[in-house]
Amino acid sequence: MTKLVDLTRPLVMLDKAKFPPALSPLYRIISPEIEFVGHAEGAKIMGHIFGCTQNDLPDGEGWAEDNVSISSHLGTHVDAPWHYGSKCGGAPAKTIEQIPLEDLFCDAVVLDMTAKKMTGQAITVEDVQAALQAVSYKIKAGDAVLIRTDHDKFDLLDPARYAYPGMTRESTLWLMEQGAKIGGTDAFGWDRPFTVMVQDFQTTKDKSKIWDAHYAARESEFYIVQQLANLDQLPPHGFKVAFFPIPLVGASAAQTRAVAFL
Repeated sequence: MTKLVDLTRPLVMLDKAKFPPALSPLYRIISPEIEFVGHAEGAKIMGHIFGCTQNDLPDGEGWAEDNVSISSHLGTHVDAPWHYGSKCGGAPAKTIEQIPLEDLFCDAVVLDMTAKKMTGQAITVEDVQAALQAVSYKIKAGDAVLIRTDHDKFDLLDPARYAYPGMTRESTLWLMEQGAKIGGTDAFGWDRPFTVMVQDFQTTKDKSKIWDAHYAARESEFYIVQQLANLDQLPPHGFKVAFFPIPLVGASAAQTRAVAFL
């Protein structure tokens, strides 16, 4: 029997007033804005449509519905190559609806990077190689490589959640060179935290430090999946994953219900 493991972060609307001030620029890609339309309001809407009264409806209730304002990069989502630039490997970059579903259903390996939890440090090529050796796995063409940090276990309002370790240009390119098609993480982002990258750039003025792990994927087609959950519930390998995003035509990313098939 196939066991399904949900790798998707539930989306919950947060109280903006309680969000850490230092992280306020990230609020739009952490919390959706949801207008919950309840059954009483739904009854009024149905009354306009059907020309009925509330007494004509079961228990006087109409339908419930919700109006949602959301960034395409909020929650568990797939980044299309268009997110990193207009060209990928010299060709026009794909937008999210142009990614073949076959590319997003594949074998996966989980690399344990929890030793770097809460450090904001770079995940190096050597870190990736050591993690692969620890689980006796060799990346093959089309694989998804999932980076487990366990930062999905922190509350969304906890600043510690955003001090995750992240990939670099070098370690991302190395995965791509081995044949990996997808890189996923349970952290907020694939790169090192923005605070770390900003500090690095401001100190060195080295432009190669700006969003370097994402920009690496301008060289060859590589999809990045961020804000995964429950990677701790997976074996190191021997399973498939599916990342099927909403086909938002022309978009740089979209939400996905990420699922592992054990």
